Amino acid sequence: MTRVERWERRSEIPLLLLAAAFLVAYAWPILDPRLDHDVVTVLNVLSWTVWAVFAIDLTARLILADDRRTYLRRHWFDVFLVVLPMLRPLRLLRVLALARVLGRTARRNLVGQVTIYVIGTAVGAVVLGSLAMLDAERDAPGANITGLGDALWWAMETVTTVGYGDRFPVTTQGRLIAVMMMVVGIALVGSVIATVSAWLIGQVEQENRERERQRAEPPAE
Repeated sequence: MTRVERWERRSEIPLLLLAAAFLVAYAWPILDPRLDHDVVTVLNVLSWTVWAVFAIDLTARLILADDRRTYLRRHWFDVFLVVLPMLRPLRLLRVLALARVLGRTARRNLVGQVTIYVIGTAVGAVVLGSLAMLDAERDAPGANITGLGDALWWAMETVTTVGYGDRFPVTTQGRLIAVMMMVVGIALVGSVIATVSAWLIGQVEQENRERERQRAEPPAE
């Protein structure tokens, strides 16, 4: 086990807890706009603290890596998790660190990993996308996504690529969030198809191996 792998094993649970804490800090002010100003300040401090910890984690892994340039190239997603969330609409990307932790605890075969990612991404995209959209649209003139129910319905429509069009963003920030949700939805559909195909191929191969084993066994006397 390399030094980076040892660090990741030790840090994955704390990072998981911090990602969950950030989700609370991000969602609470959106769900309760009348929240006390002091509480909002504390939640903002918590949010930036989580960002700082993820930045420290990435820095530590780069220091421990034998080939830093290669490691950075292979883990570009982690760099985005640290850099992009500095922009307000993208801060919720920190929660995507959950996917990295869940991926390590998933089954080692491809189908198990893809299943974990698909389920986690679908649920995360609906919840986080609805929160981000509600935050962007609620007070905008002419907005039709003004409540959590509307935002959840819109997020489910978009992620599943149904797109009824009864709810839609009117702000630039909301449309950027919608574009990201569309990309996630298309990727999820492709992942589901790939997962089902891999499972079917695995079943066929298993049945073929079982037939070959039965043919190879000597007949019973």
